Amino acid sequence: MRILIVGLGALGTVFATLLKAGGNTVYGLTKEKYIEQLANKPLKVSGLFGNKEAFLDGIFSSPEELKQKNLDLIIISVKAYDTEFTIKQIKPLVEQNTLVLLAQNGYGNYEVAISILGKEKVILGRVIFGAKIIETGSAEVTVFADDIVIGHPDNLINLGRLNAIADIFNKAGLSTRASSDVYAILWDKILYNSALNPLGAILECTYGSLAENEETRTIMNKIIEEIFIVTKAYKIKLNWNSPEDYLEHFYTKLVPPTAKHFPSMYYDVHSGKRTEIDALNGAIVKLAKQKGLSVPFNETICNLIKTKEKLKREKSN
Repeated sequence: MRILIVGLGALGTVFATLLKAGGNTVYGLTKEKYIEQLANKPLKVSGLFGNKEAFLDGIFSSPEELKQKNLDLIIISVKAYDTEFTIKQIKPLVEQNTLVLLAQNGYGNYEVAISILGKEKVILGRVIFGAKIIETGSAEVTVFADDIVIGHPDNLINLGRLNAIADIFNKAGLSTRASSDVYAILWDKILYNSALNPLGAILECTYGSLAENEETRTIMNKIIEEIFIVTKAYKIKLNWNSPEDYLEHFYTKLVPPTAKHFPSMYYDVHSGKRTEIDALNGAIVKLAKQKGLSVPFNETICNLIKTKEKLKREKSN
């Protein structure tokens, strides 16, 4: 399969390295400032998926350099705030048989992508393994909670084609399955990330620490309850009938295998990068306001993260 990975951060590095090592033709598209650091050396992955390295078939900073590559699959692994720019950037590379897989956090990525490319070209991916950058071109997989899940919210993509992609991922060591309920599964991750990521970044602690403390459990419970209220208002189908059902699964099944994990938002704040808060709790706040709903816990968390971002930038300057 001919694959382009857009964004060679932690997640993109893992995808690119394993898929290339698995025998596929793999290209990378990244920012110009990283090209020199990535030139003439393999990408590397360590951690829970084993030690792998691979030379890609090309790493570029401009989509113009990727024309005529006849891509089968484009995997988008940029931050949510870069989605619109990125989708417009790669649109000329999307040919008749090309699919675009969104492997991102948060709400709104799919909605932006289909407005530019059309529904028939975009598939969703729920990715719930965690990785961190050791250095440019090298990533460590630190946590694995469940399979990658791929699918189309309206089932417009043939299941056989999705299963073929899943097979290629599985052969590369990326445990993957196709599902007709991918949108609901993606919302599972929005619930998970909205509860854990910002609070872990603010308090600078692991997921396990958040779950162990009564005070932080109370905050996470309220964040999740508010998300259920918002999704009900929009008639968004979830895999859980009530917040209580989800919370039991959250604390008994999801948090334990990721207990030692620090959220990606924690690393973003510490490195002075912009976070994805607007695609998580910020998206919940926006959706709530459109329906005249109040979500004070999500709004407070969002404001705290934005303040922490500003303070970090001010300190750096």
